[in-house]
Amino acid sequence: MSHTFSAWDDTIVALATPPGIGAIGIIRLSGENSIAIADALFTGKNLSDQASHTLHVGMLKNDKEELDEVVVSLYKAPKSYTGENIAEISCHGSPFIQQQIIAACIQKGARLAKPGEFTQRAFLNGKMDLTQAEAVADVIAAHSLAAKQTALKQLRGGFSFDLKALRGQLIGFAALIELELDFSQEDVEFADRLQLERLIAQLMVSATQLLHSFRLGNVIKNGVNVAIIGKPNAGKSTLLNALLNEERAIVSDIAGTTRDTIEEVLNINGVLFRLIDTAGIREHATDRIEKLGIERSRHNAEKADIIIHLADLTDNDRSGISWLKPYSEKVIEVYNKYDQVSSANLPANAPGADPALGIYISAKNKEGIETLKSVMYERAIGETIQTEHTIVTNARHFAALQKVLECLNDIKAGMDNNLTGDFLALDIRRCLHYLGEITGQVEIDRDILGTIFGKFCIGK
Repeated sequence: MSHTFSAWDDTIVALATPPGIGAIGIIRLSGENSIAIADALFTGKNLSDQASHTLHVGMLKNDKEELDEVVVSLYKAPKSYTGENIAEISCHGSPFIQQQIIAACIQKGARLAKPGEFTQRAFLNGKMDLTQAEAVADVIAAHSLAAKQTALKQLRGGFSFDLKALRGQLIGFAALIELELDFSQEDVEFADRLQLERLIAQLMVSATQLLHSFRLGNVIKNGVNVAIIGKPNAGKSTLLNALLNEERAIVSDIAGTTRDTIEEVLNINGVLFRLIDTAGIREHATDRIEKLGIERSRHNAEKADIIIHLADLTDNDRSGISWLKPYSEKVIEVYNKYDQVSSANLPANAPGADPALGIYISAKNKEGIETLKSVMYERAIGETIQTEHTIVTNARHFAALQKVLECLNDIKAGMDNNLTGDFLALDIRRCLHYLGEITGQVEIDRDILGTIFGKFCIGK
């Protein structure tokens, strides 16, 4: 792995557990002098003489001031998370004590770590590639089972393995084509063009599959925004409460009770749906506050991944909401209060579901709700989540894979037009660059790394 940065020559310290009062807090040191700094504060034994991967109980003192009774964990380079010497101090969970210990470590020569700096050091010291480093942040931020499983697969190197396999095959052919260029005057051909064509076709299929997985990956990582849109008193707040199975929104027979948007989160089969209960929409509202609420409803509909258009079966006006037409592809038509309408006036599928005809529910009686959840999940995912397969969840990876596919298309076009080896070699090098950019196997700009690791918490 090639990087433009030299080895770190200083020692960093940070709180590795969430700030606030708790049973314990963990303060992490990493760098050549981390164990020596912990040793300078520790009483009872010489930590520098102890073996790696051992725990030691004792008192921390800064000069004569007792700081806390602690457990110090030692991890010596290169067998540590960062590849450097690491000392982790488990102290009592008082924020005052934690700050005292951190201040004492800084006094002894450490400096406060930047966001993500521990994981950045792990990457730069070759302990993980860039996709694995980014997966660390995804594991920490995982808010559902599917998000956790997908992030753990990437952390274990699943995505990296797929990319390295693609890159390794392409490197083999690149080497043969480069060799041909060295013997260009002798008109020899080392690279089998037919085999290269098959490889490019295979790589294009793999890259396309990874790109297509991003839609699912984005849903798993970020959740699904669902806007509940309907006329006043259609039962939007009742539906929100029924989906959540608890009373979150105020329900009233008075039309226009919901004037502002209400947001709640629903977990369906490991995928988070962010439900947005919007203000009731009348085409010709006169109230200024109501107009503002309706404008927010339109904005939420625009940014939503799914729109639940809730209609009231007891309402004689079935004209619908005209401005929803441009968003028809993401609309689920739901008809509420079927229990208040004569069965003779209902289609045969009520209260069942046919997404083409609409879903019939009674939000008040919580009937048809499970059917609606199933349709929401199917609309968002379209399939059962297979987290053992590689799923792209990172926008940076998606952008680089698009470049990879463009390069593969250029290579294929060049071969179809019988381009010479030197031009093919340029396109192959470009393709290798973008593949390597994903995992960090090429030189990565410092600003890009700063952006990636700046999203981490301080102690990671």
